[in-house]
Amino acid sequence: MEIKLISITPNAEKIIEEAARTSYLSFNRQGEDITASFIKMLIKNGHHSVLEHAYASFRIKGISRATTHQLVRHRLASFTQQSQRYVDETNFHYVIPQSIEKDEEAKKLFLKTMENVKEVYIKLRSMKIRKEDARYVLPNAIESEIVISANLREYRRIFELRCEKKAQWEIRKMAIIMFEILKNECPNVFYDMNIDYEKNILIKE
Repeated sequence: MEIKLISITPNAEKIIEEAARTSYLSFNRQGEDITASFIKMLIKNGHHSVLEHAYASFRIKGISRATTHQLVRHRLASFTQQSQRYVDETNFHYVIPQSIEKDEEAKKLFLKTMENVKEVYIKLRSMKIRKEDARYVLPNAIESEIVISANLREYRRIFELRCEKKAQWEIRKMAIIMFEILKNECPNVFYDMNIDYEKNILIKE
């Protein structure tokens, strides 16, 4: 899994502060030492709409289509994904779930299935079947690449859902990495969120 922040609103927290102060017409109270406490106050009081003025985009590689199918359910984000219709998947890579990886018999069956699928895909392509039709045999385990863009309010929601213990392991791993990156970029927007690394889940103050 490879995750890269490819874009973020410059001076994101200052823009959030500037937008929020429009509600109060309190521009005269701005200052480097006040921005942090002001944003924390907004979040604590549930004034999260102002977080929508800042955006971030990530490129995510090496995750399964099972996980991208979960990710794209976040409707307030924008996505562009590797297309199996246009990209030849003859040499596809795949993600092995942890529960299968540690079970010798299950892993053997899984690997055999992946090789069989690859053989069928290659055979279909050799029969001049178009990629858009040959892809129907491809599994959810196949690796994909996707770009996600969303505002910081939506990222908070994504992390609340995808970093908690009920989330599936792969999307939780992905979301935790994204959270760590954004918290480093905008610490005050995520001041009330932290990762419990023993349990590998998000906790909120």
